[in-house]
Amino acid sequence: MRFHTCYSIDVGPRVHDMELKDIVDVLFGINAGAFSFEAANPRHEHEYHVFERVRPPDGMVLIPGVISHTTNLVEHPELIAERIVRFARIVGRENVIAGADCGFAASGIRFNDVHPSVVWLKFAALAEGARRATRQLWGA
Repeated sequence: MRFHTCYSIDVGPRVHDMELKDIVDVLFGINAGAFSFEAANPRHEHEYHVFERVRPPDGMVLIPGVISHTTNLVEHPELIAERIVRFARIVGRENVIAGADCGFAASGIRFNDVHPSVVWLKFAALAEGARRATRQLWGA
């Protein structure tokens, strides 16, 4: 079972998102094999430090968002690789799968829709960033 949390609504300024440190214990208490969460946007990218203090349960896979659903900027594959490696070095390379912050159609009411052509470019950058991280982490 996979558990995903998008703990904010993309309307207005995002200054009241829940902080991961405040809910991680509850989330890790859920019987889920994987946990997907926002980690690529400016409100949450710093939260990888939470995993330096709180370890995921054995067998739980983290799926950090390494591309953002809130901007038309396409992340560079090197940045994506850095984000993946950052998590892998903390929780183990076998416990990380790269993901996207939420989804690109997460809400019917959106003010920052990402054009589908940009979404595909973001996914291509995600794939290349994952290849680069794999080479760094696994030597493959």
